[in-house]
Order: sequence, then structure tokens, then C-alpha cells
Amino acid sequence: MLNTCSQSPRAVLLLGLLLCLPATRLAQAQPAATQGIYTCVDAKGRNLTSDRPIPECSDREQKMLNPSGTVKGKIGPTLTAQERSELEAKERAQLEEQARLNEEKRRDRALLVRYPNKPVHDKERAGALAQINVVKQAAQHRSEELVRQRTPLLEELEFYKKNPVKAPPSVRRQLDEVNQSIAIQTRFIADQDAEITRVNARFDEELARLKQLWAQQAGATAAPKAR
Repeated sequence: MLNTCSQSPRAVLLLGLLLCLPATRLAQAQPAATQGIYTCVDAKGRNLTSDRPIPECSDREQKMLNPSGTVKGKIGPTLTAQERSELEAKERAQLEEQARLNEEKRRDRALLVRYPNKPVHDKERAGALAQINVVKQAAQHRSEELVRQRTPLLEELEFYKKNPVKAPPSVRRQLDEVNQSIAIQTRFIADQDAEITRVNARFDEELARLKQLWAQQAGATAAPKAR
């Protein structure tokens, strides 16, 4: 057989040149195969097909087909700005709820580690209240001492009851200072009473949750034994 590239007649020169091209160049010369086909049924019931997303079906699902006609994938409807905002808000709420649940589980585990049973919890409550009561008692003792210091000052001013302007300024000044100190101690004692209420409320809330966790823990421990 003759070499087509060197010995073909002029009439078949073009054919010879094509035969001499490498296979890879021939492949490059061919049109690119279709990568996918989009198809959908629009709002008017028409079956539409295109080689790119179909604008008439932006409000509905579109199928992506392989050249063989099999389903390659699907794309959902294009969302409006409001729909996208609502979807983002929904997803954000779901993430926040999941974070809340995770944090709740973490706190529950920490509670069980810290308070494995009620006596341990009761002991810590008593210790916390005892510390507050020590501070409160100190304030009460100071307040009682101030009241004792005020007694002679009041008795001295009683002497000038009929003519208060003649009372020594130093006595009035000392009485004012003592009264201010008593007021400060009174407010401080009230703050300690409020702290006692707050601490008891916290321990009560913890105890209510711990009772549930202890029961769940006991049930989980008993389940394997029952089997």
C-alpha cells in the first residue's frame, strides 16, 4: 500500500493530510461532547430542555441529565431575597437550638461530676450559706457596736433638747457619722439576706435538675442488669 502522505494525487491531498494527523489532534478537532442537559416542566405544563439552567423553571426543580439520558442530579428553585432570608433565619435558629442543647448536655455532665449524689450537693449548699452568714454576723456585730456608741451621744443631746442650738457641734457631727455607719451596715446586712435567697434558689434549681439526672443515671445502670 502506498504512503498516502507522500504519493496521493492532488485530488485526495486533503484526505491524505487528515489521515496523517495524530489521533490526539483529530480528537481535538471534534466538537466537545455535551456535558449535561437540563429539563423541566414549566408553569404552563411545557416540557423544556436546554444545555443550561432554564429561566422559565427558576421557580421549580430542574433535572440534570447525562448525555445518555440518565438523571445526573437536580437543582432546586431559585429563591427570592425574602425566601433566602427566611431560609437563613431558619437555619440560624436550628444552629442556635443545637448549640443550646449541646451546652445543656455539657452543663448536665458537669453537674453530675460535681454532685454525684444529694449529700454532696447538700454539703456544698451548707458551706456556701455558712460563708455568707459569717459575713452577715460580722456586720450585725458592727451594727450593734455602733448602736452602743450612739447611746451616749443621744443622751448628751437629750440634755439640749429644749435648746438644740446650744448642743456642741462635735456631738452632732459624731452622731451623724454613727447614724450613717449604721445605715451602711443595715444595707449590707440586707444585701447578705438577698444573697442567701439567691444561693438557695440556685441550689434548689440545681437540685431539681439533679434529681432528674440521678434518676436517668440509675435507670441506665439498672437496664444492663435487667438483661
